[in-house]
Amino acid sequence: MKVLLINCSPHKQGNTNRALEEVASTLQAEGIDTETVHVGAKPVRGCIACGQCKTKGLCVFSDDICNDTVQRMRSSDALVIGTPVYYGQPNGTALALVQRMFYSGGEAFAGKPAAGVAICRRGGATAALQTLIMPFQMMNMPVVTSQYWNIAYGREPGQAERDIEGMQTMRTLARNMAYLLKQIHSGKEQRPEREPWKPMHFIR
Repeated sequence: MKVLLINCSPHKQGNTNRALEEVASTLQAEGIDTETVHVGAKPVRGCIACGQCKTKGLCVFSDDICNDTVQRMRSSDALVIGTPVYYGQPNGTALALVQRMFYSGGEAFAGKPAAGVAICRRGGATAALQTLIMPFQMMNMPVVTSQYWNIAYGREPGQAERDIEGMQTMRTLARNMAYLLKQIHSGKEQRPEREPWKPMHFIR
């Protein structure tokens, strides 16, 4: 079993990374492999709704991290996405990446447990976290929770380490995810069969 962690912060060693490190080390202690992808400071394109991914099987834009991350998810059993909070939202990189990954390679994510992690200086983290996990629900991904919302606080690099409750929340999240993965992989119950999607809108 393996969990893919995505660090959407531009700062490789910032507080988002520190929170994800706490999740990863706890998962490893529970016998779960992890892989962390750092998106970095390079541009990530937004989805332009061209629809070419539905015939090509991957996003038409191949000059950023999107397609590579989808491939990594194909060999992973669960997902954790960490983001800093910008103006009460996940940062633009996180939003652009998630939307394109899920639209172009949704089958790699569907049905796999997922969690969002939000890091902020002071406020807006709950709103950002809600935004981050909404796509999980659309992909039938069980949302993994903790003892509190998956939030840690800090501005300068390393400050999240001093958020004692935040670090405990990350460890509890990881243990909950490990438990769920072990239950799924025990094979005691089959995943529920999905009904064919019946999309509709309200324009008659």
